[in-house]
Amino acid sequence: MAMVLLTAGASAQQTSANDVLAAAQLANKYFMTKYADPTVPTNVKRIRPSSLWTRAVYYEGLMALYGIDNNPAYIDYTDRWANFHEWTPRNGVKTTDADDQCCAQTYLERYMMTHDARMITHVRENLDLQMASGKLDYWTWIDAIQMAMPVYSHFYKATGERRYLDHAMKMYTWSRDTCGGGLFNTAEGLWWRDADYVPPYKESDGQNCYWSRGSGWVYAALVRVMSDIGKKDKYYKRLKKDFILMSEALLKCQREDGLWNPSLVSPVTYGGKELTGTALFLYGMSWGISNNILKAKKYQDACDRAWNAMVRDCLHPDGFLGYVQGTGKDPSAGQPVTYTKVPDFEDYGLGCFLLGAAEYYRLLKR
Repeated sequence: MAMVLLTAGASAQQTSANDVLAAAQLANKYFMTKYADPTVPTNVKRIRPSSLWTRAVYYEGLMALYGIDNNPAYIDYTDRWANFHEWTPRNGVKTTDADDQCCAQTYLERYMMTHDARMITHVRENLDLQMASGKLDYWTWIDAIQMAMPVYSHFYKATGERRYLDHAMKMYTWSRDTCGGGLFNTAEGLWWRDADYVPPYKESDGQNCYWSRGSGWVYAALVRVMSDIGKKDKYYKRLKKDFILMSEALLKCQREDGLWNPSLVSPVTYGGKELTGTALFLYGMSWGISNNILKAKKYQDACDRAWNAMVRDCLHPDGFLGYVQGTGKDPSAGQPVTYTKVPDFEDYGLGCFLLGAAEYYRLLKR
């Protein structure tokens, strides 16, 4: 399949849905070729099992890619990985860490395709134990909302058992309104990454510190949960309101080149091109337009420019993705972020890219 790599002056009209699919396939092929055995643990400073959160985010993206490209190789790769980890959250059923639970999103998506009970038996045990603790204060950092909230909503969608969704909403509300005085600044429509960044913390130019990928995680979580519960659910309106507030804020932060800075409102500190936040914002905005939450007249151009910029400035001819910020917790992590720098983990950046690509593909196919 031919792929159009856009140059700086290219117009959005040159991009077809097939171009988007080809770019996603190229990036994914690079990864699956380089990491041919999905069971091999990662080794970044120390050995970690391949069920860690960075790889789990990749599988979110791979499942999204499978949704537009029914390649059985994707399912084989996924099931080899999940079978190896016995369809169990990282660190076992007793974990309460959202990062450990993230892999269960894919276990649940596979369950909804197959109805094979073994795929969710350990997920149920894990969620039941966490809920039985009676605590709500688990998601103390906003990344956790993406890692774990869709696990709960997927479980509700898969089983119809309402208590899982109810509990997820209570934990989300605690993070939103109580943790650190509330991590969502509704006045500005953006999220502080955790309690270390709420006021009086400021960037060097006096602005608030809003990390691009951090807000991107929440934005993606809202999409995934709203997709699970549907428009008639009593929680949908609440989540939709937060989604719109975020969309309006993020639109104002987009760079002229179509990407977003690691530091959303304070480029003086950490400006520059960055893929992961951009891909997650593309994912959300494309979904929002397709679901008649966001007006195409206002947001389509932002989506077009984001996609064109990622393909033009980040995607290498061999499928490697540049400008992926390394793991961390704020705009300073993994700096400098460049076209050729290999991030500490390559998997989650691709996961974000595939999520954005798949939803943008659907938007173009409308």
